Amino acid sequence: MEVIKGGLCAVKGVRAYGIKEGNKGLALIEGEGKASGMYTTNKIKAAPVRFTKKQLEKGRISAIIANSGCANSFTGERGMRNAEKMAELASSFLGVDKEEVAVLSTGPIGAQLDMGLIEGQLGEVVKGLTSGAEGSTAAAKAIMTTDTFHKETAISIDTGNDERVVIGGIVKGSGMIAPHMTTATMLAFIYTDASLDDEVLNGSLKDAVENSFNMTVVDGDMSTNDTVLLVATGKSGKISEADFKAGLTFVCQELAKLIARDGEGATKFIEVRVKGAPSIADAREVARSIVRSPLVKSAIFGERPDLVCGRIIAAIGSSVIAEDGSFSGISIRLKGEKEVLAVKNGEFLDLSDSERTVMKGEEIFIDVDMGTGVEAEATAWGCDLTYDYVRINASMH
Repeated sequence: MEVIKGGLCAVKGVRAYGIKEGNKGLALIEGEGKASGMYTTNKIKAAPVRFTKKQLEKGRISAIIANSGCANSFTGERGMRNAEKMAELASSFLGVDKEEVAVLSTGPIGAQLDMGLIEGQLGEVVKGLTSGAEGSTAAAKAIMTTDTFHKETAISIDTGNDERVVIGGIVKGSGMIAPHMTTATMLAFIYTDASLDDEVLNGSLKDAVENSFNMTVVDGDMSTNDTVLLVATGKSGKISEADFKAGLTFVCQELAKLIARDGEGATKFIEVRVKGAPSIADAREVARSIVRSPLVKSAIFGERPDLVCGRIIAAIGSSVIAEDGSFSGISIRLKGEKEVLAVKNGEFLDLSDSERTVMKGEEIFIDVDMGTGVEAEATAWGCDLTYDYVRINASMH
């Protein structure tokens, strides 16, 4: 496995481009193939989510059109008609089947789309479609909202016999990030040129999302628009299921970590690894509880390891897996510019002044051992909670 440049456009059979005008952007990705999707479990799903979910029932798409600056969420029948109109426009401009166009939106909830603007932008975007790396970057920038940088990655996997398979993706997300998919908003578009069976495509996406985007928390709020789409163009050879799953999970985790690093107002990236839980599901729940806790996040912002550990303990105890009983085996290790064992076998250790500098730095790693002796573990990613998060969300749009 090798990290390469080019994002989506490193994948054979994919062209992309996008433009941004103020806070209104439009991205277009062209690439035909088998498709799988996962979507927000928010009970109020945006029109484009409901529309795209129906579009993918046949298991193929030829293009993705996505706008930023308006979520087209809670917009009634007009919102559904506008989502369909976006698909019709992309179909007309590209000469592809309307039934094979996915539509996504991100931005404020409750506003109707400016279809005149979208049609005008689409004409410009189509002219710029390219299989060059700049196409992926332009598309990634076009769907940004409160993001401070665009997010893309790609890898190449050697399948033997001098053949390679590429997996590339872009994602947007900075706030309103607490995805939970059985699948402002998280949108991820991932392409591969591997030739895959439907079962492998669907199963691989489900596993990868569960171990990446679903383990990323910025603020604990679930969007109405969260969507992850995976498209396989089949332009390269076969790849083993194990190798593809490993590659797809890597790509999704790299994109998820970029979201956490770009959390609204964030100054610190947080990684929480929990091991020794009764099961993998329990480990995931504990890890998410820790990165989701406003008290843990604010203590990390304040660089207070003495406060962080107590709040981690509270988060563990409030997780759904917690049962009355002994937690005497819990140990917590903190790592920033320095590393320190802060809790050992259920007892808080004294932190000297020098050890308290452990919370300084832009990356904070928290290792929690539940002390059960079981090998189950999980990792979650997030960021600190700062004054700027409140400022951004009190004044945006």
